[in-house]
Amino acid sequence: MSIPSTIIIGASRGLGLGLARALAEHGGTVTATARGHAPDLAAAAAASAGRITIATVDIDDDVSIATLLAGLGEQRFDLVLVNAGVSGPRHGSATAVTRDELADLLWTNAIAPIRVAEALLPHLNDNGTLAFMSSRLGSVALNTEGGFDLYRASKAALNTLTRSLAVRLKGRPIRLLTLHPGWVRTDMGGPNATLSVEESVAGLVKVLEANRTPGHRYVQYDGQELAW
Repeated sequence: MSIPSTIIIGASRGLGLGLARALAEHGGTVTATARGHAPDLAAAAAASAGRITIATVDIDDDVSIATLLAGLGEQRFDLVLVNAGVSGPRHGSATAVTRDELADLLWTNAIAPIRVAEALLPHLNDNGTLAFMSSRLGSVALNTEGGFDLYRASKAALNTLTRSLAVRLKGRPIRLLTLHPGWVRTDMGGPNATLSVEESVAGLVKVLEANRTPGHRYVQYDGQELAW
């Protein structure tokens, strides 16, 4: 059992749900969060022999985060994984986007993950891992094809904020991982994606279990380190 206790922010479906199941199957306990009713997560929790418990949080809402923290009490974790995110407006265009659309996208994909992560830091054990689900599309260096401009920008913003957070956490013995799950067949990734949820999750669990050295890495599901 490499990761005894985990909290996953955003586990109602897709990668978050897959990771909750996998980490529980590896022998750990998982607090899995959703914004509201999540039948697939409820079924996973019911089948987990108590290894998965469900909590409610909307990372866009500070009151909801405060309620989550109050419910956790003194509970601590070896892994805090922030998975929640959105794809943004379908047009994906800087010339078509409205101020409200862009504000919502950047808040949910970049600002809110940092805010909830910082709120959870007192619940992270020393020698634990803080991880963010980002994307290869957030890499400026690897952007040779364009497309998905607004989503790319939101993940690039998250990557920059995780780098700054890593600087602030240098004195603390924890690992910070910015993760790329691959192109996965989820509601966001679509049916033509190259990886199943199970394939991506298997790789991500290996990455999470293997990275035991303090510091910050931007790494994808197969262990390859990515250029920022």
